[in-house]
Amino acid sequence: MRSQIRAYGTSRVDCMRSPQELSSLLSGPVMSVHTPFTKDGEIDYVSLRGLVDCGISAGSTTMLLTYGDSLFSLLTDDEVAEVTRVVAEQTAGRAAVVAADRIWWTGKTVEFGRYAREVGADVLMVLPPDWASSCTADTFVAHYSAAAAEIPVMVVTNVFSRSHELGLEVLRRLRDEVPGVVAIKDDLVGVFARKMALLLHGHWAIISGGQKQNHFDLIHYGCDGYLSTFVTFAPQVTQAYWQAVQDEDLSAAARIIVEYDMPYFNYVLNVVGGFDAAVHGTYELFGLAQRWRRPPYHSLTDEQMEALSQLFVELKFR
Repeated sequence: MRSQIRAYGTSRVDCMRSPQELSSLLSGPVMSVHTPFTKDGEIDYVSLRGLVDCGISAGSTTMLLTYGDSLFSLLTDDEVAEVTRVVAEQTAGRAAVVAADRIWWTGKTVEFGRYAREVGADVLMVLPPDWASSCTADTFVAHYSAAAAEIPVMVVTNVFSRSHELGLEVLRRLRDEVPGVVAIKDDLVGVFARKMALLLHGHWAIISGGQKQNHFDLIHYGCDGYLSTFVTFAPQVTQAYWQAVQDEDLSAAARIIVEYDMPYFNYVLNVVGGFDAAVHGTYELFGLAQRWRRPPYHSLTDEQMEALSQLFVELKFR
């Protein structure tokens, strides 16, 4: 059992969850929010609210916005702010809300962190800009520290893809120097993820990105939760996997990965237009949202939708 996340020390956080509550919520299956759109490119806020309700009903205790899945690459700054507000409003305290920035400079990130806290987010996932390897360990630490003065911070590891050694140095310093950093989402997996988990286990909440198999690889290194793709459209799979993990029945957990996770991801990761296009198509097939994404991103064609539907027949979901 890992120790609780350290208290976040700033008087500016008025309605913050306790460290114990936040630690508990940032575990288990986490719903990563995929921003839905209408065919004409408008954000579909009705479906967005429905997805939040769906994730909470399925047992996710965290609604997590990300630069990637939430398609901040297709949104304006004002739209990012509004999506964040709507997700926090719809969650209404029933789960933790992790907001995300849009690869902003430090001043804008701090400003948004303050805003996110004011509209009800519990944590801010910070993704610093690092064009042409422009950041150093010192500037990374200063950036995260500035954001953590406004709101508890989650680190996302993909910014360290250019240098794992630098990433581990930054994480070690944040662990020791910045108590407002409370969680990490891993996108790099493999050797880096194992070293990261050993470094941070007992200090921060550790969440693996992507797939159950990534979480499975890190169970014995102290990983607390994972981003669940199935939680919205096939919650029974998510719930069965997490129950197996809690029961320490790793054979059962592995069977679920083999039967459901691997076939789905083997398919969607090879779809023309990318896996996110397939996730949006999945939402349409299950009546959760429409398939569309804003251009220039590809949205699934009718033929692709038919093929995706057949996959779910084979998985016995339809």
